[in-house]
Order: sequence, then structure tokens, then C-alpha cells
Amino acid sequence: MKNNLSDVSQEELQQFYKMVSSNVKKARISAGMSQMDLALKLGIKSVAFYSNCENLRYGKHFNLEHIYKISKALNIKMSKILEDEKMGS
Repeated sequence: MKNNLSDVSQEELQQFYKMVSSNVKKARISAGMSQMDLALKLGIKSVAFYSNCENLRYGKHFNLEHIYKISKALNIKMSKILEDEKMGS
């Protein structure tokens, strides 16, 4: 039986984005890297844009390319960024 995911709420998506951003922030801090250092390493010339993604301001969030590059820059698995610690995954 196929699940219909067209009914995923905006609130649920926001929670997902929040979890991803939180995981990125924890990994960045654990690596001892500033937002500016990581943004530049990713090729993002505006630390404000990076900050907006990490803090979910103005509807900005990380996309798959960002997540891939962040995992490479911080030398962690992408799954660590997408891991929901509350669910124990």
C-alpha cells in the first residue's frame, strides 16, 4: 500500500528544517568552526545567507547540495545531519 505524503503539513516540514539546522549547528560548533568559516568553505560568499539557513530566518533553509557540502567540510556523514536524535535513528 502506497502512502500519500501530499498531506505533510508545513509545521512538520518546519520541524524537519529545524532539526537539520540544529544538527548542522552542533556539528559546526563541535568542529570549532565559525559560521563565516563554514560558509566560505562551502562557497557561500554571504555569511548572512548561511546564518539565515542555520537559524531558519526569512524562510531560508539548507538544501541537499548544502547538506552534501557541509558533510564534506565537517568530515561527517550526511546521515548525521539528517538524524532525528529524538527518534533514536
